Amino acid sequence: MEPRSTLTIVCYKDSVTQLHIIGDVGAPRLPENFSIDSFATTLVRLPSLTVLRLVSLGLWGSLPTKLTRLSSLEILNLTSNFFHGTIPPEISSLTYLQTLILDGNNFTGGLPNGLVSLSALAVLSVKYNSLYGSLSVSLGSLENLRILALSNNKFSGEVPDLSSLANLQILDLGDNALGPRFPALPLLSLPSIAYVNIADNNFTGMLFENLPCSPSLDFVNLTSNLFTGKLPSCLLPGSKHRVVLYAGNCLATGDKNQHPFLFCKNEASAVGNLPQHEKHKRVFTIALALSLTGGIIGAIILVGIALLVARRAVQTPPTRFVEENASSSYASKFLRDARYITRATKLGALGLPAYRSFSLEELKEATNNFDTSTFIGKGSHDHMYRGQLKDGSFIAIRCLKIKRNHSTQHFMSHVELLSKLRHHHLVSALGHCFGYYLDDSSVSRVFLVFEYPPNGTLRSWISEKHIRQKLTWAQRVAAATGVAKGVQFLQTGIVPRVKHPDKFDIYDFGVILLEIISGKPINSRNEVEVLKNQLLASVIADDASRNSVVDPVINSSCSNKSLKTMMDICCRCLHKDPLDRPSIEDVLWHLQFARQVQDGSPISPI
Repeated sequence: MEPRSTLTIVCYKDSVTQLHIIGDVGAPRLPENFSIDSFATTLVRLPSLTVLRLVSLGLWGSLPTKLTRLSSLEILNLTSNFFHGTIPPEISSLTYLQTLILDGNNFTGGLPNGLVSLSALAVLSVKYNSLYGSLSVSLGSLENLRILALSNNKFSGEVPDLSSLANLQILDLGDNALGPRFPALPLLSLPSIAYVNIADNNFTGMLFENLPCSPSLDFVNLTSNLFTGKLPSCLLPGSKHRVVLYAGNCLATGDKNQHPFLFCKNEASAVGNLPQHEKHKRVFTIALALSLTGGIIGAIILVGIALLVARRAVQTPPTRFVEENASSSYASKFLRDARYITRATKLGALGLPAYRSFSLEELKEATNNFDTSTFIGKGSHDHMYRGQLKDGSFIAIRCLKIKRNHSTQHFMSHVELLSKLRHHHLVSALGHCFGYYLDDSSVSRVFLVFEYPPNGTLRSWISEKHIRQKLTWAQRVAAATGVAKGVQFLQTGIVPRVKHPDKFDIYDFGVILLEIISGKPINSRNEVEVLKNQLLASVIADDASRNSVVDPVINSSCSNKSLKTMMDICCRCLHKDPLDRPSIEDVLWHLQFARQVQDGSPISPI
């Protein structure tokens, strides 16, 4: 047969030596009755395979160890599937392996130590997984390695000595938690190096002007670390036709995109070396509020929806009254002109203590001095921790990085508004704490303290593997309704209102609905578009076609009318033109209708 873009089979004499099967980008997971073990049993009947590419096919399950019976394999590429669990150590028995690509799966654990035995390995790429732990020093002994791509995982600790890798051309370590020390090796001057990406890690240390660069170096990304000192002269603009990115450090470059020196010093001390097995990638969390130095008001949504929204669907909170005027010590025209029109806000009936100022010492004590075990998330401008106060209550702390020369008063009107946002479908702020630059006493960090109900995230109750009993359809509709009511409150429930483009909130809410329906965590805009198109096609097709889109856990328990209502409003929320997206009131009506046709409950007033 002639080779095609989706299928190529190569034979030599009487044996199949190459098998390439390429599916569509974003292909859904294969049905529950698929058996990866049976599939592997079939593959190992081709013992002469040297190349095996199975890309975007929806394969799922643990990577079968029996694939190592294909002892002649030189290239193994399993990109963009749904493999989970650890990478089996038996893979080190493939002694002829030159290329191993496992990008875009759900692998966890660390890299197998036995990889050092793969002396022929030239390409090792495991990007976009959930791998964690430290990198083995044995990586430095893979002398034939040309590409080492470990980005977008949860690796932490020191980078091993790679100075012996004379053939290394691409080093991609971005978006992990590696560090804190800058690798003590000639990272930029390896003889063959062309591409270095160590962005979004925790590297500290001083760079020097005389740091050498390889003539072959074309791309360097040092963004969002804690480097100080000076940019090496070989990376300065005009030094060569190379791309150099270095924003978000504390380098003495004179650029506005650098933090002050003390910022990196303070952050290195407060944050420490973050454990990536705790790292939480917050892509497509709802961004509802005004953008102020990383989004102070937005913290209530970041914590409330990204971390804790499931509490309202799974647990009824206790009810007791608290003092309404929780921030009376800060009087401002902003608050005097504000009126809060929901009963929940007026009464504060959420069982919470009064909003107050925290000392940095209190927060350090609650988190054991911001110990790595309390770290729960990282963004471009913030870190999240969990802690426990002396009274036994659990809290979530968001530490925001602040630009220099902003006075305390600059933030107070926004902090005061945050203190008054009390609603059953929003996690409430309990207090704040300011950190200061030592040289001019301007604000360096804002610590925002929130309640921390222990029930976990909405996403975890829908898509995480360790959850034995996932949310039912009725619970998912209830959770979506709760989130929508929180959005509605922020849009219409306070005056003056939290300013944001309303229809952009609706799009982000549509992403949440998409996860609720599909049962899949969504981590990129491309995944949204793929799933949305599948959803659109299934809305107008027969019921059987929905099986490939709808989470199998709920597919048999939800009524067709309820499901179709949710699918329809989800697609409308994700419309490319914001003007064609529904209002939050329209969304709420459809959610309540979906609930009514599911269990017969009457539609309540919005």
